[in-house]
Amino acid sequence: MTGPSVDMRQVRLTLGQTRILHDINLHVPAGSIHALIGPNGAGKSSLIKTLMGQMPHQGALTLTWPAQPGVIGYVPQALEFDRTLPMTVNDFMGVMTQRRPAFFGLSSRNTQAIDDALTRVGMHHKRRRRMGALSGGERQRIMLAQALIPAPALLVLDEPMAALDEAGVAVFEDLLGYWRNSGVTVLWVEHDLDAVRRLADRVTGLNHRIVFEGEPAKVLSTEQLLALFSAHPRINAHDVATVLPAQTRVAA
Repeated sequence: MTGPSVDMRQVRLTLGQTRILHDINLHVPAGSIHALIGPNGAGKSSLIKTLMGQMPHQGALTLTWPAQPGVIGYVPQALEFDRTLPMTVNDFMGVMTQRRPAFFGLSSRNTQAIDDALTRVGMHHKRRRRMGALSGGERQRIMLAQALIPAPALLVLDEPMAALDEAGVAVFEDLLGYWRNSGVTVLWVEHDLDAVRRLADRVTGLNHRIVFEGEPAKVLSTEQLLALFSAHPRINAHDVATVLPAQTRVAA
């Protein structure tokens, strides 16, 4: 199933007296891997939360599905939980991937799906380990595994590579290829510019407003990156003027 396209038109976000996002016009094509880069505090995570409906905003946010609306998956920047809880990897996956209460146990169908997902990320052998005993990179692999169940049509990734070691990065790159081949639309916040150059179809540079957008090979120049990561980024009008098609508004 092909994922939706994502369109933001004049999206603005203000927290208190501080403007976090300024007039964001962004188009993410259906089935593409679209990276979002920028300095710390530039509004990347806020944009993600806006897309997920967690931040009140002004402007229009539209998802255009090719057929029926599908599943939206999310991998946060970090997993915060009480590490003293006696919750195993299996317990966590059950809570995250099924609707019925966890104390009823896992259905046979969900058990198989969890086994397959954990195998995919190389964590099946640790399914009975406590979540609190895992390393940061191992927990991040578990978060990637839960994003596989149920299969998403739109996947939002907030710095998924941050805690991964070399083997974990290889797992992530394999998953990204799998999602691309499956037609999943991926919006991916990332700091690793080399990974973005190799893996993304398009990239947007964000520093509270859009500084540039395009194919990585064309826009990730030294000049553009200096503009993006400077305290007062230079904005090129032709980089941010995006014409968006008329579609059904899903949030405002």
